[in-house]
Amino acid sequence: MIKVELTSDNLHDCVALFLSAYNSAPWNCQWTTEKATLYLDELRGNSNSAGFILYENETAVGAILGHRKTWWTNRQFMIDEFFISPDFQRKGYGKKLMQLCEEYVALHDIDLMVLMTNKYLPAYQFYERYGYVPADQYTFMFKQKI
Repeated sequence: MIKVELTSDNLHDCVALFLSAYNSAPWNCQWTTEKATLYLDELRGNSNSAGFILYENETAVGAILGHRKTWWTNRQFMIDEFFISPDFQRKGYGKKLMQLCEEYVALHDIDLMVLMTNKYLPAYQFYERYGYVPADQYTFMFKQKI
């Protein structure tokens, strides 16, 4: 198992992995290759971004993308995306990717890791197992274009 930094050279591996993860159950999204490429490249292009792909025998099995940010209380790492190929879920790759993220945070003197997930899907329980707790004082809000 090896961790590789996400670059423009391996973005296609990340896109394929993203599509396999999110276009299948339980998410059942309808990402196209074009939109997934734009989305992941936008995340990767942030000046404070960090992204890694986890490979097993030259097969991309998981990825994490996020960005560092400064808040008045501490430095934070916002996990924007975290996904494992459906073929490799429940085999310890998510755990390994989470450990790699924690190593990155420790190396960069970051105090807090933050993420958003759907509490009605299995990812919620995965994050709870790794010590993430809901922030009851915050809510996710949006406004649809009228």
